Amino acid sequence: MRVLANPVLLRAIVVLVCATFAFMVGLFFVRFLRKSLTEEQELGMDAAPSLEQLPLHVYNTVIQQLKQQKHELVVQSQAEQQRARTSESFSHAVLANLSSGVLVFGANGLVKSANPAAKTILGFVSTTGMSAEDIFRDAAGGAGGRSADAGEIGGMPALVSDEIHAVLREGINQRQIECEYETPAGQKRSIAMTVSEVPAPDGGLLGAACLINDVSELEGIRRQQELQGEMSAEMALQLRTSLATISGYAQQLAQNRDPGLARQIAEDIAREAAELDRSIFGFLTGKRSAEAATSSAD
Repeated sequence: MRVLANPVLLRAIVVLVCATFAFMVGLFFVRFLRKSLTEEQELGMDAAPSLEQLPLHVYNTVIQQLKQQKHELVVQSQAEQQRARTSESFSHAVLANLSSGVLVFGANGLVKSANPAAKTILGFVSTTGMSAEDIFRDAAGGAGGRSADAGEIGGMPALVSDEIHAVLREGINQRQIECEYETPAGQKRSIAMTVSEVPAPDGGLLGAACLINDVSELEGIRRQQELQGEMSAEMALQLRTSLATISGYAQQLAQNRDPGLARQIAEDIAREAAELDRSIFGFLTGKRSAEAATSSAD
């Protein structure tokens, strides 16, 4: 009782009891907090994929993306191939239906392709792999649209094969050639050609393309027109001569008093007039035929 009566000792006992109670409460709170954290960690580990499951999940995702990309690439490739086939078919159809011949030489000077019109004009069943010398042989002609020196060597017309090789060798943009050509079967034709370079995307030269036209009919018409022009000049001279002759006969008839001579002069005038009529009729008939031929050719 004396101990409890001592205030200092009583205060120490109260402090000790409070401290013990606080320690017990703190210990209980720490255990409760640790238990809560442990439960949360266990719940989080159960919800997330394990370390063994995570790589498999990512692998499957990557595989699906690669498959999708492969499918898109296949579809795009098929579309590109279809467009290329359509473009090629269109080009073949255009070339096959052209009335002008198209002959394509590679950079090595050999024929790579030719449309049906080119084979028909040149008289070959197939020209693939042939050189310009094999096809045109000794055919030579002037070059239209250029100076005479550019299309002639030593004053002579240049060979068609040399003109083609010049385009392949020098990369000249375009050359116009007109020549007389003979097919392997011996048929002679007049052809007009345009030889152009075929540039590569990188600025090089892929080859040369020849656009060929058979101008035999046009050449025949041109020659016939030249002949008609010569005939016209000759006809004008003949007409002038006949008129002068008739005029001379008329003057003689006016000055002559002899009936027999007058009759002879009249017969000469009639004969000259008939000859002149036949000449004019023949000239007009030939001119109409030439004009009809020109119209049919057009």
